[in-house]
Amino acid sequence: MSPAHRNPALTRSGNVRAGQTVKALLRLRQMILDAEIKAGERVPELAVAERTGISRTPIRAALLQLAEEGLLQPSTSGGFIVRAFDEGEVFDAIDLRGTLEGAAARRASERSLSHADLAPLRDCVGAMDSIAQRRKPGSEFFSDYVRLNERFHHLLVELANSAVLRRALEQILALPFASPSAFVLAQAELPRAREILQKAQQQHHAILNAIADGQGARAEILAREHSGLAKQNLRAVAAREADMKRVVGGALIKRRIIPATIGAEAKSRRRRRKISRK
Repeated sequence: MSPAHRNPALTRSGNVRAGQTVKALLRLRQMILDAEIKAGERVPELAVAERTGISRTPIRAALLQLAEEGLLQPSTSGGFIVRAFDEGEVFDAIDLRGTLEGAAARRASERSLSHADLAPLRDCVGAMDSIAQRRKPGSEFFSDYVRLNERFHHLLVELANSAVLRRALEQILALPFASPSAFVLAQAELPRAREILQKAQQQHHAILNAIADGQGARAEILAREHSGLAKQNLRAVAAREADMKRVVGGALIKRRIIPATIGAEAKSRRRRRKISRK
């Protein structure tokens, strides 16, 4: 029997310490994502302790956890500073999520799941349909869609029945812009919001059908393609500075993503220059 089990007081004490660490972790992560502590700035351990009323021991534990997640990095002068992310890192995180979700979709399809097994995923997709089919889905509907979209991706991983895949995805999702719904709320203000939503829904249906039909390779490819939609959305959102502020953790992106429209214009100019030289 462990010391904690032999001593109930020790167990309670350990639970209190763990609870304080979780509280510190949640508070610090929110401060970083809300840009209360900006990218490149050192995390003021003493000031955070005074501001939150949490002692420095759980705050130190939370800082170590956030460094492991990738939101912080050690400072040469001691302590930790908030990390900044460039375009390549953001896209790499999204691609890696897509790879893992693709593996989850393939495993789920290979498990010969019954209609009852897939019922929660079908219900989730059906609920999202009711939002995507609206003529003008407002911000409040996008909030509902975010919740359902998170559930879809959660159920997808659960259907794979792989603890290894689940842990790997949890590590990636610690980075805010890797989340399946990272750009959905900002996307609500885009002129093509409804079109983007409908495209995402078509992909959700295709993934669900591939899993139900036991088409492992197709399910994997579709899930990976689906993650690419997040990169398209990010480029679209980047064209409007005000919308970037609605992206969770957007302030941590040190070099703004080149909007798709600007990229297309640049390609067009290069083509015209090549033609004029001929």
